[in-house]
Amino acid sequence: MVLPRALPPAHGARPGRPGRRRSRRGRLAAGTLCAALVGTLAAVGAPSGTGPAYAAAAEDPAEPLSVTIDSLTPGELPRSGPIEVTGTVTNVDDQTWTTVNLYPFLGDSALTTPAELSRARDTPVRDFVGARVTDPGPYATIETLEPGESADYSFTVARSRLDVDERGVYWFGVHALGQDAAGRDLNADGRARTFLPWVGAEERSLPVSVVVPLRRRVLHEADGRVAGLESWSRALDADGPLARLVEFGAGADGAPLTWLVDPAVTDAAGRLAAGNPARSIEPTIDPRDPDAPDPDGPDGPDGTDGTDPSGSSSPSGPAEDGSTDPSAPADPDFPETTGTVPERLGDDAVDGLDAEQAALARSAGDWLDDLAAAVGSGSQVLALPYGDLDVAAASRLAPELYRSARRRSGSELEGVELSTSPALASPLGFLPVEALAEAREDETILLTDRMLGGQRADDPLPSVVSVEGRDVVLSSSGAVDGGPGPGERLSSLALRQRILSEAAVRLLDTGQRSPLVLTLPLGWVPDGDPADFFEGLGTSWVDLDTVAEATADRRARPVDSEELTYPDSQLEAELGAADLAAVTELVAAGQHLQDLLTFNDRVASVVSAQAYPTASYLTRPVRAAALRSAQAATDDVRDLLGAVEVSAPPGVTLSSASGRLPATITNTLDQTVTVRLDARSDQPMTLRVPESIEVPPESSTTVLLNATTEQQGVHNVTLVLTDVNDVPLGDVDVVPIRAAQVSRVIWLIMGAGAALLLGAIVVRLVRRVRAARAEHPDEHSSGHPSDVPQEQA
Repeated sequence: MVLPRALPPAHGARPGRPGRRRSRRGRLAAGTLCAALVGTLAAVGAPSGTGPAYAAAAEDPAEPLSVTIDSLTPGELPRSGPIEVTGTVTNVDDQTWTTVNLYPFLGDSALTTPAELSRARDTPVRDFVGARVTDPGPYATIETLEPGESADYSFTVARSRLDVDERGVYWFGVHALGQDAAGRDLNADGRARTFLPWVGAEERSLPVSVVVPLRRRVLHEADGRVAGLESWSRALDADGPLARLVEFGAGADGAPLTWLVDPAVTDAAGRLAAGNPARSIEPTIDPRDPDAPDPDGPDGPDGTDGTDPSGSSSPSGPAEDGSTDPSAPADPDFPETTGTVPERLGDDAVDGLDAEQAALARSAGDWLDDLAAAVGSGSQVLALPYGDLDVAAASRLAPELYRSARRRSGSELEGVELSTSPALASPLGFLPVEALAEAREDETILLTDRMLGGQRADDPLPSVVSVEGRDVVLSSSGAVDGGPGPGERLSSLALRQRILSEAAVRLLDTGQRSPLVLTLPLGWVPDGDPADFFEGLGTSWVDLDTVAEATADRRARPVDSEELTYPDSQLEAELGAADLAAVTELVAAGQHLQDLLTFNDRVASVVSAQAYPTASYLTRPVRAAALRSAQAATDDVRDLLGAVEVSAPPGVTLSSASGRLPATITNTLDQTVTVRLDARSDQPMTLRVPESIEVPPESSTTVLLNATTEQQGVHNVTLVLTDVNDVPLGDVDVVPIRAAQVSRVIWLIMGAGAALLLGAIVVRLVRRVRAARAEHPDEHSSGHPSDVPQEQA
């Protein structure tokens, strides 16, 4: 029997008891989820007015008994069979309550549109929404509740007691009526409310896609280690938000889900599982065979094979249409690099860490294993731009940074071995039109339907729209608004019932029947058993599917870009030019370091993994700290670049038109480097330098530069040390070269003078010979005996 509407079904305080107050303990318990989610929304710049849509009820109904519905089986009005209800009743009053009787109640009219559901959710707690079912009541009784005490309840309601005659969504809940020192009346002293759909003998089904976001703020120390270890320890703990979300996905038991993942989160977990090492410049290329693409295999220094996840060994950039073309050249300023996650530590190595590090390494490794197991074979994994980059800001101020972060995400989650496809979605679902224009053709774009007015319009919104030629999937804001107060609006059960209700009204709308796509709220942590959530969704008329499958055959409704609403609060929350410039500088510094190191081809990827998260959506509220993090890392990398120096003599003199200039390159790093010298003169001079110079670890190498000039005077030659791509490393030396050679005319004059001198010497020698002969003629006569004078007798 259903009580007539004329009876007061107890939605207000008892007459004569206006002073009854709710204890502070009760208020805190009811507001825990509210505080957590409101804080998260503030962290990403939630638009004004959206907070109540994601948080628990803020109103205090001042009821002495707090009632919850912890399980509702099934989650719909069945065609036959009972409904099982369990929950708790807590005495939040300051006096004892006795003989607390519990009754179900059911709404007397159906809600049939998303707009009606949205309005019903905000219905004040004291408003009448449905009549109490008292036959054969009470359905459960709690004998005594002392102040602060809680008690469990459970009961079943026969389907015949729940009389409905119209398909749609009905109010359903539990009333608690107790007795205190003032006695008892017919008004409820506590209540819990939710939605309960009724679709009747519907044989069709509606595609429903649940998107599970794995997003988290990721920052690093200057040397590349993951920062905020205490926070990570809490997140990866069995009851932490990251662990609970993965457990929630595993509760689907193989049903298709869509995972929206920031690859920086899984990479950070991988580094934690490896003991959180600092950035390494150790060789990743075998010095004995530098051309080998995989020197050490999966057990190499960073646990990767050095190839692109797509199978290409060289980086590739986006084609003109935005898709990945392996033959297209990459952006030289933002090359695609992969291989950032070190190999996970073994048990013996973990045991060698201190207790806190070991516990965190195990938690991170277990979480990655659980994630790999939770993603079913039919599920879809969407990868955000690396580091959950603030695409809204980047699309306006640094589009090349967005393209770089997109490539950096790759096509596989390292350490988990899950293939991904690219996606674009902000934490709250808002994106400016500029971001849509920058998106690649193969990217799945997820927007909140609040950009088109949300679910409060009488005309249900489609699941796919076309904006300036780009297909966009609209995620339902209503489905994730949760249930009505006074309980936690985003408890697992409240959220499940709202999802079922949204699906029901779409299914019953014969003119639309648009698939339901929903992204779980940012910061949401499931409570209870995840299996119960998905068992409740497992009705005959709900078809769980991925975003790709649910929207594959849907015709996109054209929408003018001017119809999209991008809140001013979101615009004001975007990161600034300085934040994005710091990322650009750090990425560039990492690439220069890789170009300097002879046998390391992955350090650029490691540095970029540190760079992009500093300009994340989730760093908006801590942008100053994130900026300092990026700048500190840049300084650290530049210190490594500055460890290679060039020096030359204080001065050099050329005694001819050409000569050699010695230059010494000193490498104080413990790794081999390859550099070049850029020599420039302030006056005309030809300088020839070696093509490249390899310098062993912690040693010096001297090279000779050939200098040629025809202009006398002092030439100031600047020696600039660069990497192999001619990017200056920072060290410079200036050498004055004096050109002292003479001109050709002087050489002719000197030659003529030498010839005259030689001629004079020859003439003088001839004359001296002749004079000598003239003075001693007999010594030069013939030696014949007839010529000798005869001695006279």
